[in-house]
Amino acid sequence: MAAYAALLSLRHIIEQLQHHPRPPICLDQNQVQSLTDNLNFLQEFLEQGYPCVGSGKEAIGVFESRIADAAHAAEDLIETRVVDQILAESTAQASKDITETWVGDQILGGSRKTKNSRMQDRLRRILSTFCGAGSSRSPSTRQNVVAGLDLDKVIQDMGLIKKDVMEIKEKNIGIIEDHLHINSSTLAGAASSRSHLTTRRDAVVGLDELLIEVMDKLTGQQSNLRIIPIVGMGGIGKTTLAKNAYLKFMKHFDIRAWVTVSQNYNVREILIEILLCINKAESRETLSAKSEGELGVRVHQSLWGRRYLIVMDDIWSVEVWDKVQIFFPDNGQGSRVMITTRLSNVASIGSHGVVMGFLNEDKSWDLLCRSVFKEEKDCSPELEEIGKKIAKNCEGLPLSIVVIGGHLAKSKRTREHWEYISENIKKIVNSEDDERCLKVLQLSYNHLPVHLKPCFLYMGVFPEDKKIRVSWLVKLWVSEGFVKPINGKSLDVVSREYLQELCDRNMILVHERGSYGNIKFCKIHDLLRELCLREAEREEFLYVKRPHELTIPQGINTQRRIGIHQRMSEKDYHPYPVLRTLQDVPLVRSLICNFEERLPLLDFRLLRVLKVDDNLLIDNIIQYEYFVEVVFRLVNLRFIAIRSDVPISSVFPSFNLLWNLQTLVVNGGWDVVAPCEIWNMTQLKHVHFDVLELPDPPIGGKDDEFILGNLQTLTDIRNFKCEEEVVKRIPNINKLQISYFVEPQGFLSYRVDNLGHLHKLESLRFYIYSLKMRSVNDMVQNFILPNSLKKLTLMGTCLKWEDMKLKIGLLPNLQVLKLEKESFVGHKWETIEGQFCNLKVLLISLCRDLQWWTTDNNHFPRLEHLHLQGLHKLKEIPSCIGEISTLQSIQLLRCSDEAVISAKQILKEQEDFGNVDLRLVHQ
Repeated sequence: MAAYAALLSLRHIIEQLQHHPRPPICLDQNQVQSLTDNLNFLQEFLEQGYPCVGSGKEAIGVFESRIADAAHAAEDLIETRVVDQILAESTAQASKDITETWVGDQILGGSRKTKNSRMQDRLRRILSTFCGAGSSRSPSTRQNVVAGLDLDKVIQDMGLIKKDVMEIKEKNIGIIEDHLHINSSTLAGAASSRSHLTTRRDAVVGLDELLIEVMDKLTGQQSNLRIIPIVGMGGIGKTTLAKNAYLKFMKHFDIRAWVTVSQNYNVREILIEILLCINKAESRETLSAKSEGELGVRVHQSLWGRRYLIVMDDIWSVEVWDKVQIFFPDNGQGSRVMITTRLSNVASIGSHGVVMGFLNEDKSWDLLCRSVFKEEKDCSPELEEIGKKIAKNCEGLPLSIVVIGGHLAKSKRTREHWEYISENIKKIVNSEDDERCLKVLQLSYNHLPVHLKPCFLYMGVFPEDKKIRVSWLVKLWVSEGFVKPINGKSLDVVSREYLQELCDRNMILVHERGSYGNIKFCKIHDLLRELCLREAEREEFLYVKRPHELTIPQGINTQRRIGIHQRMSEKDYHPYPVLRTLQDVPLVRSLICNFEERLPLLDFRLLRVLKVDDNLLIDNIIQYEYFVEVVFRLVNLRFIAIRSDVPISSVFPSFNLLWNLQTLVVNGGWDVVAPCEIWNMTQLKHVHFDVLELPDPPIGGKDDEFILGNLQTLTDIRNFKCEEEVVKRIPNINKLQISYFVEPQGFLSYRVDNLGHLHKLESLRFYIYSLKMRSVNDMVQNFILPNSLKKLTLMGTCLKWEDMKLKIGLLPNLQVLKLEKESFVGHKWETIEGQFCNLKVLLISLCRDLQWWTTDNNHFPRLEHLHLQGLHKLKEIPSCIGEISTLQSIQLLRCSDEAVISAKQILKEQEDFGNVDLRLVHQ
């Protein structure tokens, strides 16, 4: 929600200013204390999530809006002061430099005068953008949003909100208690209608295999009580599956009960529903008069000695199960309890669970046909092609398919109409049956803990149908200020925990895992993304331009986060071009765009996040260089991800102005030399360039000066000097990619033995580009790696296979080893026992001399994936590799025929032993 995100963001700003080694401004401590007290109270209020109803619920919504407005106002005031202070100091220094240069030009004259004049003009234009001189808008016009505001006034407003919240909490305490302890006849009647189960079976098209699996679990020979969780995303068909299995085997069980569990569950109501199902003669009024303990005893006694089946539909927490399962006896009669849930952690309460995924294209088409034509006839050939496209566009979600099928069943069956449906599926799904689909998914959002809601809503900023790189996502969440600090954990670690929680709740889908099990790419279903966009728009949390919108609404000037992902040509949208509209968004903090035209010079003074996916080449190089210079004067930026097709080293003089920069990603084919000021950028966490050279750190300074203690990622660094003075300044580096290029003096000046001092390093990519074998040997003979390494990629190191035993094999935490072109040389690799104890992935590529590999199955006790590429001389793969119990796949690409034959023999042997899970891929 916007209010909670605003409070967290404001707290981050205050803490960063207080703990920054070079804060651009100092806050009054009385103001800080007052702000912090109000923040603590309001944050706790939102985290408790009072379930007020009626007027209380409306009041909470009003307070959330007031909280967000007040937090945003404080944020605007503080950050405006920061930006003004930094730019004022920078302008004074720049003006001094221009004056000195002008004087020098008058003395030297000639071409230098002309060249420096152009530079002066460009610098003046940039300065005017940020400081008002020569701008089409005066400073007062640009800053009218924060003009007249005062931080003390904002603090007073937050104090009034706090006071009003305290009053409404006191007034609504009775409503809250009633909501948490359901005992009224109205609510009881509602529970009864929810739990009523018709005897009509719903269509299970596409779920046949899962239905068979569930039925096997229900009627298996095991006599002990079995818990059968059915887990999946909202609308995936969990209830339909459970209902059909329940109705099919009603006669198999002596006692049956179906209970739908609400989000705000109540143990007493659950027990009453079970008793009403068991004995139709029971009176709800009589049962409601009994205590929870008495009801539990009645349930236990009724089930004892009988074979029973209980379905608890739509459970939202493990706590529900913990409180009711004690009343279900394990009486050795073959009883079963089925649970449907959207939460993966709830599914862990049973060892016989069923995980439901999306339907494939064939099953989606079958379900659509059943929904449209019922038992009438098959689809006509004229409609089949477009019908399959409609089914595919529903993305495998049964609820969406059924809704579209119902719409098609009631409408005319012409190709023209079905083509219209195909192009407007989301629009129809979101409006059909009073937004039935979104209402189902809305429950999942409503039940999210408050700390996950901003992170989920932010998923709407990414383009539709695109996989999302997790490493980007978690950095963006941190830069946006969504992540609440937890003692002993970095914000990046907490951010990944948030992601896992959302995946466990089936709100975000795992698309691809990395080489050692981490989530590498994720996705979000289109309907859930639509939910994100609707909620984000309602709460004024995020604006994303939709494809059908020809213009951006006028209210965008108050937006703080903007996402745009399609063609923005002015000729297409004249007279309201998108780019022109973006020139007046003074409060924007995040801009995530994919432009087909160059992002113009815009005044985003308070911008924190800039992610511009701009892959077009540029004819006017000066224009793009101008854009990059502007980016590096947006002093409030925390996250930069841009592309530069020209050298950008010339813009680095303003680099040290980015006082709070955390992530810097610049893609492009140019070598970049970082400025010396990079060693002062203490907030830097992640730095990526295609090729970057680091300067030597400054000499001298205090003990904690020129140390990048927050730096975790550094890629791709050219000719990295591993001198002790450099290594000790990046003590917490986690991921490092370095490349060395041949030099006349060789590589002796690079002390790669000091890599062993990077005790937090988990991922290392080490490349050498050289034709001089001797120079390489001189460099790597003292190659030392830290024990913390989990992933290692080598190329061009020309190590001998014997070196593996001392330099790599003993690394205790190594899980992924990639040996690329000429990383190792020699004809024979012989492994020994006691090494590679945790290795899961082994890749050997283009180690051209390798002919013989001698090993044993216990030399790689945890190996899961073996990839061999370009090994033209390899005689065979050791047969004992197939005996590794954890091995899942062997992949060969452009390897010798002998290697392929031995791999096929390994596969056959394992199949003969009953191991049918091993996969072999060869090309």
